[in-house]
Amino acid sequence: MKAQVNGTSRDLADGTSVAAVVSLVGAPEKGVAVALDGAVVPRALWDKTIVPDGGVVEVLTAVQGG
Repeated sequence: MKAQVNGTSRDLADGTSVAAVVSLVGAPEKGVAVALDGAVVPRALWDKTIVPDGGVVEVLTAVQGG
């Protein structure tokens, strides 16, 4: 199946979870937020939330600055 991950088209296996996508992009353990089709996915649901075919995933990391 195909999904958009951070603006890039990716081939993902059927049943790929949000947690697997976070790992795929190499995001750090902390300071990460994920949106699926425009809705924030709580961290507690990452393993249980499956990315649908054609889904849009945004993996965002916090950046310090001032």
